[in-house]
This record gives sequence, structure tokens and C-alpha cells, in this order.
Amino acid sequence: MRVKPGETKIADTRGRFLQALRNGRERSDAGWTNGRILLSNRRIVLAGTGGKRTFPLSEIDHIGGRFDVNQRVATVADYLALQFDGGEDVILIAPAEFEEFKMDLYDAILSSTQFLVRHPAVEGGVVQNTEWVGGRIKAEGDADGEAQAVNIAMVNGTFVEIPLDDIGDIAIGRRTVREEQRKVVEVEHSDESTSVQTYISGPGRPVSVLSSLLRIGEEQTETSLDLSRQDKQVLMALYSGVSPFDIPQFLGIDVDQVEELFVRLIDHDVLDEVRIRHEVELNARGRSIAADAIDEHGAEM
Repeated sequence: MRVKPGETKIADTRGRFLQALRNGRERSDAGWTNGRILLSNRRIVLAGTGGKRTFPLSEIDHIGGRFDVNQRVATVADYLALQFDGGEDVILIAPAEFEEFKMDLYDAILSSTQFLVRHPAVEGGVVQNTEWVGGRIKAEGDADGEAQAVNIAMVNGTFVEIPLDDIGDIAIGRRTVREEQRKVVEVEHSDESTSVQTYISGPGRPVSVLSSLLRIGEEQTETSLDLSRQDKQVLMALYSGVSPFDIPQFLGIDVDQVEELFVRLIDHDVLDEVRIRHEVELNARGRSIAADAIDEHGAEM
């Protein structure tokens, strides 16, 4: 790849790629092409035996997961589905260093975009009178390249870290941002022991890409646990502000039984242990489950 002025090469790796959707029509006969996958701060280049194709990062509408148009695609464990033209075209890429390349791609798109941020927009359930401030976003991976956090550096000197395993809920909508209707991602997470919401606005495509990255964290906090009625009662009580030390009396359960419930929920990463015998607090996963349980409980009444 010949680098253009102002362009920086980020990754150059082997891999496979194919076009799964063209002009809105699935290509059920599509097969993988082996070749090089090159990434810069401006574009992705796919170079195979049939030539090379270039895709500007600014035209990526969404980065998704599975898009199994046929069995050949379904047998590949890790690939990215890149959507263009409002989802009318979908390109699948399966780089050799999948996790590392994925984070490089997210970071290349997000770090080149100027966002507007309100933090905290909501703190402890109370709406805050904070202003929209310019900010830059960096996608962080761990030592193995797996998605770890979204870091926001704001021009007022505030630094916000959103660990992807501490996301409780995400909403996407439109809000008035500096007297203009704009697309906004609202993400609920923790600031020390307090639940907060951070609002992030920007151009439509980068906001969609940011939301797909945050969804990785949201999915990590979702659970398919078969929680008992008592499990949910404990979570709802904590969510409502009941002290962990008051749970036995509040729910009419023996202290030892509550301790066993706490240990179970800590083991399932629904509660965080503050100190032994036994003070606990809800983490993002627990808050998400508790909120769902309260909604279900209300629907049953």
C-alpha cells in the first residue's frame, strides 16, 4: 500500500475476505479470498489474487459480528462484518491477528473523530447540569488485543474511562446538542462506586461504530443465568438502595442463607465484594439484571 500524505499505516496482515451482501442482496455463493489486509488511519485495502479493493474508513456505517450467508462463512470462527451504504453492502474480513486488528480498526475510526461529550449526564439516577464538551476517544485493548475499554479525553481536562466489562445499559437516540438535533449514545457505567451515564455525540457513522464497540461490553454484562426468585429479590433490594446488612430482615431470610446467596452472585460476577463478611455492591452486570427483574416484577403486578 502506497501511503498518501497525511496517512499512517497501522496494520498489514494476512487473512481472508469476501463480499457477503451487494446492493442489498445476499451472495449465498460467496467464497473466501486469501490475501493481505492492510489498514491505515484512512482506509482498508484488501489485496488478493483478483486484484485489490479499497474501502475508506469514513464510509463504514457499522462494524458487526456474524453474517453467515453460507456454510463456508459459518465455519470461520472470527470475522468482522463491515457495513457500507446504509447496510446495502457488507464486506467480511477475517485477519490472522483478529482481536488486535479489530481494536486497531475501532481505534483508527474513533480516534480521528471529534466527539462532544456530557459527563456525567446522570449520576446516581439524578440528571446533572453538565455541558457538552469536545473530546477524543481511544479504543483500548488488553495484552491479547481483546477489547478492554473506551477512554475519553475531554478538552476541559476531564478523563473518562469506560471499561467494557462495566457497562450496564446503552441507548441510542437523538438529543439537542448545542441547539442542534444530533445522534447520541447514552452509556451507563460506574464511576468508582456510583452509577453514571455518559452521553456521547458525533457524526452519524462514527457514533454507530462507537455503539457497536460499546455493545461488545454490553453483551459481556448480559447473562443467561437461570437466577432463582431469591437471587432476583436480593438484586432488586440492592438496586433499590437496601444495605447488604439489612437484606436478611428486608427479605425475611436467614443471615447464613443470605451469605450463601451473596457468594453465589459474586461467583457469577453479578456482585462485587467490598469487604469480607459481607459487604457487597452491584456491578454493571448486576444493575442490568436487577433493572430487568424490576421491570418483570412490575409487569406481573
